[in-house]
Amino acid sequence: MPYSLREVRDTVESLWPMAGAESWDASGLIAGDPDDQISRVLFAVDAVSETAAQAVESKTDLLLVHHPLLLRGVTTVAGDTYKGSVLTRLIRGHCALLAAHTNADVVADGTSGVLAKLLGLTHVVPLVPSADGVSGIGRAGRLPATTSLGHLAHTLARILPATATGIRVSGDYDSEIRTVALCGGAGDSLLREDAVTSADVYITSDLRHHPASEAREQAILGEGPALIDVSHWASEWLWLDVAAAQLAERLPDLSIAVSDIRTDPWDFVVTQ
Repeated sequence: MPYSLREVRDTVESLWPMAGAESWDASGLIAGDPDDQISRVLFAVDAVSETAAQAVESKTDLLLVHHPLLLRGVTTVAGDTYKGSVLTRLIRGHCALLAAHTNADVVADGTSGVLAKLLGLTHVVPLVPSADGVSGIGRAGRLPATTSLGHLAHTLARILPATATGIRVSGDYDSEIRTVALCGGAGDSLLREDAVTSADVYITSDLRHHPASEAREQAILGEGPALIDVSHWASEWLWLDVAAAQLAERLPDLSIAVSDIRTDPWDFVVTQ
């Protein structure tokens, strides 16, 4: 029996409350009538042409994404623009669009929490706790046993889906690692947080040159973590299976799938 989009949206709210979203975020229902009937849901990190096509071709009623399509202001949704073409395809295909972004980052089983569990971290706490002291942005914890920076990078390569840019590391390959700070998605804004600077390594995505360079130089002086920079898409894609299972438990009559389309924007690298 199908559910109304309103019921699905309310369930999403109970799993990933909008109260946890950052003030600049634009999560929530992007397209669709709350009274529409929903039988099939497709999870993806991004609403791009390929995932929109996948949703419509599979007769999906709701594309549930991590990144909001309209996060930044637009003045047109004309069909010859990227965002307009995605919305046009979804609306014509009778497929709603809903995003759970930073509100899905901060929960216990959010993007960072899932990565922390896959690494086997213990004594896990948020990098920046929310008011409840339990949820919050990022995670910090301890590995079950000391390992090398190089070995940890290889472990991440096995956990994360492959992308063209792979995994970039700043630090000595053989340096000992026990304490880990991490943030799924872009996390260089957290480089100066105490839980990051006191860790042996910081794992995140989209590290820009100057913040990374400053952190590296501080680490050389013996005060700061090694850095591991992974694909933004890959670090958050891991959350989709967990999110899909949570939604399925709440709404068991839904048919739920997770997109395996790589929406990482890079196609290849040239190193020499």
